[in-house]
Amino acid sequence: MERGLAANTLESYRRDLSRYQQVLAAAGRTEIREVSSTDIASYVAGLREGDADHPPLAASSAGRAMAAVRGLHAFACAQGLTAADPARPVPPPVPPRRLPKAISVHEVERLIDAAGPGPGDPGPVRDRALLEFLYATGARISEATGLDVDDLALDGEPAVLLDGKGGKQRIVPLGRYAAAALDAYLVRARPALGARAPRTVPPALFLNARGGRLTRQGAWAVLRAAAQRANLSPVSPHTLRHSFATHMLDGGADIRVVQELLGHASVTTTQIYTLVTVEKLREVYAASHPRALG
Repeated sequence: MERGLAANTLESYRRDLSRYQQVLAAAGRTEIREVSSTDIASYVAGLREGDADHPPLAASSAGRAMAAVRGLHAFACAQGLTAADPARPVPPPVPPRRLPKAISVHEVERLIDAAGPGPGDPGPVRDRALLEFLYATGARISEATGLDVDDLALDGEPAVLLDGKGGKQRIVPLGRYAAAALDAYLVRARPALGARAPRTVPPALFLNARGGRLTRQGAWAVLRAAAQRANLSPVSPHTLRHSFATHMLDGGADIRVVQELLGHASVTTTQIYTLVTVEKLREVYAASHPRALG
C-alpha cells in the first residue's frame, strides 16, 4: 500500500512469499530472525533450478520473487524484528538484456491504415482511433482501456491524462493525427457503440461492440487483426509503445522527456531504447560505409 503497487503485482508477491515461507520451513527456519544470507541465496538458486513442484523460473521472474523477499526482510529490519537485513548482500538474478521490438514508421502507418475507417460500421473508426492513440502517446494497453472520456482534451493543445503504474498520473500531448482520429470516433462511432449498452453508457473512452468498456483482450484483438490485414508479423500492444519511444529518440528527443512520456519511474528503464537506436546506427553504417565490412 505504501508503494502504491498494482493489484497484480501484490498477488505475485503474495505467491512468491508463500513459496519462500515453505522453503524456509523445510530448512527448519520458523522465525524470520533465524534466516541467513545463505538461506536466501539458496532460495534464489532453487528458483532458477526448479524442483519437483515448481518449474525453473526465468531470471526476470526470479528477480521479482527476490524483490518480494528483499521487501519482506527490509520491512522486518525496519520494524525491529531482526537485528540486520540478511537479504541486502544477496545479489538478485540478472536477466539477459533483450532489446524491445519496434516496427518502422512505414509499418506503423500500414498498421493504422489497416484498422479502418469503414463505411457505416463504428468498429473500424474506433480501431483506428485506438491505434493512433497508442502510437501517439506510448501508452500501455491498460492505460488506454482504463481511460474515460473526461481524461481527454481535444480543444486547444490536445492532450490526455494517463493513470500509470502505482497510481501515478501524467499528461501526454496528442499529435494531430491521433486527435483527428479520436474526434472522428467521438462524433461518428462512440454514440453508435454506446447505444448498444444494455443500461447506462459507461464513461469509458473506448467502448466494445456491446457498449461496455473495451477490455485489454479486446484491444489486443484489434491490434492483431490490423497486423494480419497489413501483412505484418505478430504485433503486440507493447510493440507500439516500443516504437513510440524508439522513433522519438531517433527524432532527437531527450531521453528524460521520453521517460516522462512513458511514465517510467527511473531513466534507467528508458535507457534500453538507446540500445535500439545504437543498433540501428550500426546497421546503417554497415550498409552504407564503403569500408564498413572487411
